[in-house]
Order: sequence, then structure tokens, then C-alpha cells
Amino acid sequence: MTHPFRFLNTGRQGGAFNMALDQALLESLAAGSPPVLRFFGWQPPAVSLGYFQGIEDEVDLRACARRGVDLVRRISGGGAVFHQEEVTYSLILPAAHPLAQGSLEDSYRRFCRGIILGLESLGLEAAFAPINDVVLCQGPWAGRKVSGNAQSRRQSCILHHGTVLLDLDPGLMFELLKPPPEKNRKTGGRRVAGLREVLNRRVDFEEACRALEEGFTRSLGLALSPGEPDPGEMARARQLVEEKFGCREWLFRR
Repeated sequence: MTHPFRFLNTGRQGGAFNMALDQALLESLAAGSPPVLRFFGWQPPAVSLGYFQGIEDEVDLRACARRGVDLVRRISGGGAVFHQEEVTYSLILPAAHPLAQGSLEDSYRRFCRGIILGLESLGLEAAFAPINDVVLCQGPWAGRKVSGNAQSRRQSCILHHGTVLLDLDPGLMFELLKPPPEKNRKTGGRRVAGLREVLNRRVDFEEACRALEEGFTRSLGLALSPGEPDPGEMARARQLVEEKFGCREWLFRR
């Protein structure tokens, strides 16, 4: 069985616009448009906060300002994430869709299979690590996270989004974020890995997108129709930047 999905590659955008477009696409889906697979990146780099997090507990605000790093709050849960050299993806589909059936963990496992097969096409072995991570399975990188994922469920729809790390600057990441001290002690700050380190070569944004497109198509049986957000979705995203995702009130809420 194949599942028709819109396929959008919206390139690198600012953090507020990226999150605003996710919400605009979710609202469009709720109004009757088809499900969506979207790939995007971040320019400038950004830290995204989970919906329930307190910004001053998670982020060094002065370091972000000094480094020119955007700050944005997601509508999904999970922890603070530093977005720099990566591909971020969104799957937006009705909660009643056949691909959304089962438990929350079932949905994470099913959707993350697309990442695993995409990494396989790049020569990497990876596995799902409940409830929302994909980790590497080989050599000195075994057990390191290469993808983290989060969901929001609203308007009878699911927004599932996640990252695939292309490269990583651990020093900068821990300059910006405030991980719990016990995590630093346990992992030495290295529980994540980027593809460049593991493959010993640069994987650029478009190469990674092609691999992930293949992975999601194979794993979920998607019939993808490439396109762009329609004018109404773009207008709604810009409105959400102005009224929500780009506002201090939204960013500093708890």
C-alpha cells in the first residue's frame, strides 16, 4: 500500500519561520490538504526549546547572543536542541492515518525507520532507541545519538519532526546549552555524533536529503509529490512569526 504525501524541501531558514511553517502546514492539513514530508535546515544556527521548558534553565542567553544563534520555542515537547549542520524533517499527517496507528512509541519507531534506512544508504548501521532517538551501531560510535525526534498532536493531526546531524561542534553546543551536570559527568559531553565524524567525509545537506527521501519512501511506502508551500501557507507562516514564534512572550513562556 502506498501513501500519497506532499514533499517539500524548504531549504535553510530562520528558527521562527521554520517552526511557524510547521504549524501552518499542520493547520492546512487539518483543513483538508494532503499529508506532508518536509526537509529543512537552519540559517542562522538556532536553539529550539521544547514546549514545556524554561528558557533560562536550558540556555545561556548571553552565549547565544554573542554567537549570533537564534532562539525559538517549538510546539512539540522534548529537550533543547542546537541546530547547526543538520537536516531537519517533519512528517505531518492525520492522527487517523494508517501510518499513525498504535501507541506513541509505535509511531516513533515507525517514523524513525525512515532515518535508519536513509543512513543505511550512506553506509551506516543505526537503530531505534526508545522512545525518540536513533543511535549508531558500529565501532567507537556505537550508542551515540545521530537523530532526536519529537511530536505534537493537535487538531486531530500529528506533527512529528526530528534531526539528522551532519556535523557537530560539541564545544559550541555545550557553550550554548545547560545540560544537567549528571549528563556531563556520565557522557563527557559526547553522547551525540555527526555524519562527518563517523564517515570521515562531509555529507552535505542535499546528499543527506536524497538519502532520507529514499529512506522514508521505502520504510513508509510514500508516494511523494514534490512541490512548495502554497501562498496561503506561506502567509500564515509569516503571520505566526509575527504573532507567536518570533515574540518574546512565546519564547519566555513556560
